[in-house]
Amino acid sequence: MIKPLVLGLALSSLAVAASAQPATYAIEPTHTFVTFEALHVGTSTSRGRFDKKEGTVTLDKAGKTGKVDLTIETGSISTGVGPFDGHLKGKDFFNSAEFPTARFVGDKFTFAGDKVTAVQGQLTLLGKTLPVTLKASGFNCYDNPRLKREVCGGDFDTTIARSQWGMTYGLPSIPDNIRLLIQVEAVKQ
Repeated sequence: MIKPLVLGLALSSLAVAASAQPATYAIEPTHTFVTFEALHVGTSTSRGRFDKKEGTVTLDKAGKTGKVDLTIETGSISTGVGPFDGHLKGKDFFNSAEFPTARFVGDKFTFAGDKVTAVQGQLTLLGKTLPVTLKASGFNCYDNPRLKREVCGGDFDTTIARSQWGMTYGLPSIPDNIRLLIQVEAVKQ
């Protein structure tokens, strides 16, 4: 009787250990949006998005750790106004010809229970890397019936001072603070 009990406990321990392993998730581009908001000369809010992005998330829910690596193609910026997009891609702002990507690598996750509430990391933009904290809301994981895999995601946001990365065009008329919003879903691999 003791041998089956010990074997059962050992198998249960292995199952728990296996479920506590970090899992890798691929960012799903059709459900992931990177957008920005900037006050335009003290009047209206200009908004835009980056259409091309990719990355991965490693998440260890039991260990309350994780890592995210998100790359954004700066030349994929879209405000809905072609000439404005062209100006944003140019040397005054993103300088997409010289710096075709921006990258966020976050390796410090904050949890409340099993929900991610913040991710601290480094944002590389215009060749300069600085710390950024993304605050999370609505973080959740679910089993996607169509994909037959787990999907995790949420809404993340932060406000950065663009001048810290050397983007100084139009200051102070065009304010320094830019709000970044990232809605992300990632599929377990």
